[in-house]
Amino acid sequence: MQRITRRHFVKTTVAGAGMLATAPRWLCAQEAAPASFKGTDIVELGKTGIKVSRLAQGTGFNGYNHSSAHTRQGKELFDRLLRHSLDEGIRFIDMADLYGSHEFVKDIVKDLPRDKFTLLTKLWPRKAEWCNPSGGAKEEMDRYRKELNVDQFDICLIHCMTNDQWPTEHERIRDELSELKDKNIVRAVGVSCHDFGALKVAAEHPWVDVIFARVNHKGGKEFSCDASAEELTEVLTKARQNGKAVVGMKIFGAGKLVEPEQKDASLKFVFSKGLVDAITIGMMNPEEVDDTLTRMSQVA
Repeated sequence: MQRITRRHFVKTTVAGAGMLATAPRWLCAQEAAPASFKGTDIVELGKTGIKVSRLAQGTGFNGYNHSSAHTRQGKELFDRLLRHSLDEGIRFIDMADLYGSHEFVKDIVKDLPRDKFTLLTKLWPRKAEWCNPSGGAKEEMDRYRKELNVDQFDICLIHCMTNDQWPTEHERIRDELSELKDKNIVRAVGVSCHDFGALKVAAEHPWVDVIFARVNHKGGKEFSCDASAEELTEVLTKARQNGKAVVGMKIFGAGKLVEPEQKDASLKFVFSKGLVDAITIGMMNPEEVDDTLTRMSQVA
């Protein structure tokens, strides 16, 4: 639990109890440090009203060209992994068109009650050998829903924002995602960030509900982050104060933080500092799922 210092107590007291009475529920929840950081804890993402397990099963380790290490291992092993994650209480599934993981997930969730899992996908906005984007989001989301055989996605992010001009560059995508949100085809929208300028804009931008942010205790490009740990702390704290839901990625440095003490330090960093609502990790097999869940249950 977070230690309450005398300075914090005095500051809170001076602010007055009236603020607590009128503060939105999401802010009160953020201020009161949770007693548990288990991967299976059910938490609310920012102001979205969407509830997820604190740990998401990623499906895009080394993702490129409509595939990933997860999908390249074949359907049998993918099914075994995702079924195990769901059986262990992970209810948050992190996908993307880039990873080619929609149709892999479809058969696993088809017989599950829709309120028992959360589907997040990401829309790739740039033309590539494997991708010929429409320039908007409606065409893509129609295809994604067919690929998963679902009527609704919980969250759709614009994938891999690499500069601070993304709101203008992808204005049509934003507008069409907003229309889809109004129609309840997608419940929340946002961006995944691979640039510090993009992240800083996302932390303030009124359109953004959910941010995927690269963060770990090491920070820096060597460990797949967009800034130092100190700079990330400042921006992500501000994002959450602004009501943005933050999902941490690259918690283990995209596979570079492999020692047990490194993993534990990174988990403690993101949770004890209140930088994220949840995290996504591209666990590749049931053993990695079990290891991550055990480590998260020990964060204090």
